[in-house]
Amino acid sequence: MRIHFVSLSVVVMLCGMIPARAAAGAPPYYLALGDSLAQGVQWSPTGDMLTNAGYADDLWAQFSTRIPGLQVEKLGCPGETTSSMIHGGVCNVYPGGGSQLDGAVGFLKTHTVAFVTLDIGGNDVDGCVSATGVDTSCVQAGLNSIAANLPSILYELRAAAGPHTPIVAMNYYDPFLALWAAPGGNGPKLALQSLEAATELNVLLDATYALFGVPMADVANAFRTYDLLTLPGEDVPVDVFVVLSWTWMTAPTPFGPDIHPNTAGYAAIAGAFARKIKP
Repeated sequence: MRIHFVSLSVVVMLCGMIPARAAAGAPPYYLALGDSLAQGVQWSPTGDMLTNAGYADDLWAQFSTRIPGLQVEKLGCPGETTSSMIHGGVCNVYPGGGSQLDGAVGFLKTHTVAFVTLDIGGNDVDGCVSATGVDTSCVQAGLNSIAANLPSILYELRAAAGPHTPIVAMNYYDPFLALWAAPGGNGPKLALQSLEAATELNVLLDATYALFGVPMADVANAFRTYDLLTLPGEDVPVDVFVVLSWTWMTAPTPFGPDIHPNTAGYAAIAGAFARKIKP
């Protein structure tokens, strides 16, 4: 199962240039940070593409009715891990050739930011799951990387944002629950193995965000990730049905299956964030 990412040249156009300082009377911003989800990436017949139908776009539309002049700045990087967010190397599009964290810190210091969202850590472990099983040593290495890097990310973001700018993060749905429906009869076993890895990831994220006082949007719950009851009228559990309905995991080859949410899935993520954002 392959995961495809968009061209970095498109990210460059979206990120734009960060000015040296905010102009007097400049509008407030919503700053979206993280991986491909923060850029609204979705599957298309020609490969993954950036869209204006991601959760950041949904949140901007919702909160722009409450915060006059609100603008959205999406600095997310498709393929970003907690390590590359600090050190760079995946999306080399930030000012001065730095990392996404460098770009975010600079933006926070030079703009009026109403609130920040963050999704990061999924790519640290996503490559550990495939249609043949879960590489547990790979999962553990990814979790170790998150445990080492995420505190530094949160510390720098809070220092740059100041004590009053809301920073809200998220946990993850498990796209590989879709393996339940794979042919051959081994699908349910693979899906449950994936769910174990997703649970470990979300427990770690929950504990880390709680330690730093960062509210966490419960995306896993929004996707009913732990609901293994069989859905009436269907032959799969609730969590599997939701993933099949709200992601591109049923998209055809050569560019599918695709782990990214569709428009309905992104709307569910936005709803989970909106319940935690208090600008």
